[in-house]
This record gives sequence, structure tokens and C-alpha cells, in this order.
Amino acid sequence: MNTTSIKNHLALDLLAFISIVFIAYMLQDFFIPLLFAIILSILIYPIVNYFESRLCFNRIVSITFAIVIFTSLVFAVFVLIGIQFKEIADKSDKYYAQIEKKINPLVTQTEKSTGIKSEDLEIKEIAKQNSTNIMDFIATSGSILGDFILSPLYMFLFLLYRNFLVSFIYKASSGTSKSKVRHILNDIYKVQQNYLSGLLMVMILVGILNSLGLLLLGIEHAFFFGFLASLLLLIPYIGIIVGSIIPALIAFATKDSYWYAIGVIAIFGFIQFLEGNLITPKITGSKISLNAFVSILSIILFSMLWGISGMILALPITASLKVIFDNSEKMKPLGILLGEANEKYFSNKAKNRLKIWKKLRLQKPLKIVN
Repeated sequence: MNTTSIKNHLALDLLAFISIVFIAYMLQDFFIPLLFAIILSILIYPIVNYFESRLCFNRIVSITFAIVIFTSLVFAVFVLIGIQFKEIADKSDKYYAQIEKKINPLVTQTEKSTGIKSEDLEIKEIAKQNSTNIMDFIATSGSILGDFILSPLYMFLFLLYRNFLVSFIYKASSGTSKSKVRHILNDIYKVQQNYLSGLLMVMILVGILNSLGLLLLGIEHAFFFGFLASLLLLIPYIGIIVGSIIPALIAFATKDSYWYAIGVIAIFGFIQFLEGNLITPKITGSKISLNAFVSILSIILFSMLWGISGMILALPITASLKVIFDNSEKMKPLGILLGEANEKYFSNKAKNRLKIWKKLRLQKPLKIVN
């Protein structure tokens, strides 16, 4: 292949990539609920399969029962969140007055030491604006699934026509062996199923830990804030940070010492550390097989493309792409780039020299002393 053909090939690949991104952005109102429906269909498929194989229900009845159970649980969760938010919103003026009362001495001290007046700082306006932004973020996060009225219908159709769709994929991939296509589909299913089931377990465990930490500090609505922060784990790296701000503000408003607010942030930070380094690796293992750098980049890029919905979908989509890349000779280097790096890439020269020295020491013949 000459240089000109290579350049033309790269140009076509780049044009195809730009076209895909452009179409994904322009048709996001179509693609986002569709992708959510695919992922949620994978999540509830074991329930559908149980109804069909164990209880011998009709496929339509099995799918309907599974979707009704799932949507009822989701609806119940969001109703509880809405009730609690209303209760907290009713006390918002009281909380704000208490926060303002505690901040005023600090502002006065700042004015005396720096000569800058509080009017110039516009502290009240900044506080109101930031609190509004936080509440809007949580409200948007909580209403994502509620906006997708068509998702249950998509889920029903995906599960109903699953064998037909798999048959279509086999025919569309006629250039690839059927066993390889089946292997790719099974790997994608396993990755998604392990990720979703693991995520649910992590959210429950983190919610319990968050709630216990808030109970120890005596924070109001401890279980609500604990599980709200764990629910926001759907938005990796950012959700739990946002989830810790409101209970910290309430601790600041209702407690005598500032240390309670700092304690809330410290507890959530510690639990976030445990979640990222111990809980998630132990529960989900390396099933998703994405390195941290790629995970963060994918979240940023998908958030730029689809907002908060993109942040939630980033890891499942990227993990599925990795499975496809790993099974393609042309794309295999990209699959390696997305995956976890071997330990050898983190070792330094001094460590390597120490290993060689130890190996040579072991290989030295022992001296026989007469």
C-alpha cells in the first residue's frame, strides 16, 4: 500500500468518525433513550429468562411482568426522592438563614483584615447561584429516566425480537464466522451484565456506608442523603462529590461546629476512596477492563456530546467498543489502548535492576568450605 492510498484511507476513516459523532449529536434525542433501553434490557433479561424457562410463561407475559417490576421500582425510588426533596425545600429558608448567620462573622472579619466590603464580594448572590446550580444538577440527574417515555417500549421490543435481531446481526456480519460473532455478542452481554449488576451492589453498599457515616455525625435525613449520593454514582467521579455538598451545607446550618460539615465531606471522600480502590474492584473485578485514564476521557467526551446522559452511558458504551476492538485485527491496538496496562509499564529502572541483581544472586554457585 503506497503513501497516497494510506493517506486516503486515513482521511476516509477520519471522515467516517466525524460523521458518526455528528449524527450522534444531532439525533441524541433518538439515540439516548434507545441506548438506555438496550442497557436496561440486558439488566432485566435474567428476570425475563426466569419467567420463561422456570415458570413457563409466555414471552410477551414474561417481558411485561419484568418491565412492570423494574419500572415500579424506579418509580418508587423517584417518588421517595421527590417527597424528601419537598421536605428539605420547605426548610430551605431556615437553612439559608442559619448559614448566613454563621457566615456573617467570617465576612466581618474578612472586611476588617482585607478592607474588601461584602457588597463587592457578592457572597449572598454567589451562594444562592451555586446552591441553585447544585439543585438543578441533582434534579436533572433524577429526571433523566423520566424523560424517556419510549424507553419501556423500546425495552419490550428489544426483548421480544431478541432472537430476530441476533439473526440479523449474523446475516449482516456474513464476512465473519458465526462463532466469532456469537463470541463477540456473548462478551458484550457479559460485560454489560457484570457492570450493571456490580454497579447496583456497589450503590447499595456505598449507600449504607454513607448513611452510617451521616448517622454517626447526627445529620438530618441521613439515609436519604446517603443513598442519594450512592444513586449519583451513576455519574462516575462527579456524582458523589455533588451528593456530599448538600448534607455538608445542612450540617453547617444545623450544627454548632463547622467541623461537622468538614466531617461530612471527609466521610464521603473516604467512602469514595474505598469505592474506587476496594469496593468496585472487588465486586465488579476487571469485567469492564477499562483503564482509569480512558474511563475519565470517555466520561468527559460523552458529557460534551450528550451531557449528563452521556456521562452515565460513557463506560458501558466504551466497554462494548473495547470488546469489538479486541476481536478485530484492524482495531486490536485500540482495544489494547482502552484496556488495563500490564504491571511492567509501571515499573522503574531501579526496580528492574534490583530484580536482575536478585536473580544473579540466586544463580551464583555456593562455595564449598572444607
